[in-house]
Amino acid sequence: MRTKDLAKFIGARESLRLKKERYPSRDSWTTDQILATYRFCNVHREDDKVTRYIAATWREPLKNEPDLWFAMVIARLFNLPSTLAMLSPLPFKPELMRSQLHALRKHQPIFNGAYIVSTNGKAMDKVDYLVTHVLGPLWAARKTLRPKIGDTLAEYHAKLMKFDGLGSFMAAQVVADLKYMPPLKFADDWWTWAASGPGSRRGLNRVCEHQLDEPWREPQWLMMLTQLRAQVLPLLGVELHAQDLQNCLCEFDKYERVRLGEGRPKQLYRHHA
Repeated sequence: MRTKDLAKFIGARESLRLKKERYPSRDSWTTDQILATYRFCNVHREDDKVTRYIAATWREPLKNEPDLWFAMVIARLFNLPSTLAMLSPLPFKPELMRSQLHALRKHQPIFNGAYIVSTNGKAMDKVDYLVTHVLGPLWAARKTLRPKIGDTLAEYHAKLMKFDGLGSFMAAQVVADLKYMPPLKFADDWWTWAASGPGSRRGLNRVCEHQLDEPWREPQWLMMLTQLRAQVLPLLGVELHAQDLQNCLCEFDKYERVRLGEGRPKQLYRHHA
């Protein structure tokens, strides 16, 4: 197991974040040329730029709304502050949102390239698809989709996935936002649940020294993630819930691809990012 290598990567990435916030000179942040050159998500998802924006401008102001969950779906489907700044998520007004988005994209991108949002095989405009086939049905079912006291993260994730446009990855992003607010803030599996993605499955294979493309069944992946978390936390000195560790595995995979000459991340690091 390459537990120490993963812990070293996590520690270096968190150290870079702290130095970036404390010191203006980029030269003093890190001597690791991979971390200095490419953009990596933070160790704690809550520290990421877009998550901070969503938390400050949507999640916190709407914290008393029963359909905060719906706003978080919209936030993560577009995932771009310049787009979200132009939208009013609650109550849902489909035709207004449709017209706002069509007008906005004439002048600027409206989606964040970090997340892939498709029309799931439907030959139609992406905005129209999201408003009609994703957001519309979710809003119609809003009374049954409001998180309840006693819900686990796993249960709520499964509930979201029953709807078109919310696969495991996107549903998990919504859960990751909602878990910081009641009632999911009190979920029994708050620290221990996560859903895998392609990057975190590859990352776990690297840590376990498996073949890179070795498949995982989801229960097996989560069990191994739980074991890894127990091993890596004593090496870090910081607390990590399972979803943050899942994300770190994805970033570790990106780092290793560069280090081993297997490929490069999509985005270079920008000082203003």
